[in-house]
Amino acid sequence: MKLIKFFPLIIIFVISIFFFFSLNNDTTKLSSPLVGKEVPEFTVDRLFNNGKMTNKDLISNDPIILNIWSSWCIPCRAEHDVLMVLSELYDVNIYGLNYKDNESEAKKFIEGLGNPFKKIGVDTTGRSSIDLGVYGVPETFIIQNGIITYKHIGPIHMNELDERILPMIKGL
Repeated sequence: MKLIKFFPLIIIFVISIFFFFSLNNDTTKLSSPLVGKEVPEFTVDRLFNNGKMTNKDLISNDPIILNIWSSWCIPCRAEHDVLMVLSELYDVNIYGLNYKDNESEAKKFIEGLGNPFKKIGVDTTGRSSIDLGVYGVPETFIIQNGIITYKHIGPIHMNELDERILPMIKGL
């Protein structure tokens, strides 16, 4: 009978341990089954200009960065400055895929913060992003010759740009 008094405390203790270990998981280290494989086929409308953006736009001998973003995404705003630095200081083609966003809000986002992208596709349904294995925004892929070589989950910070992204691009 005395043990029953401590049962709620035992349950709270077990749940606390579970949450502690789940919070320590670094989601940026999740692997993608698409790394080493071709970019899945997709065709989406472009945000600016009429026309389409397809997976064929991502085929080049030079490394290409594909960034999945949304105007409503706060981490995307924080990451945007890093993408602007990358586009202005380094010879890298950056493509954007706008995820489940309001078109006018997406345009305001780019017009207000600057456009680091060579082309921006609009993924209104999220289907193309799902095919890429996107968990949420922002996510960034490094692609060469249409093959995904790296996937970064979450916003890219300046230290990650210097320590991980740029060395990988230079290595390709």
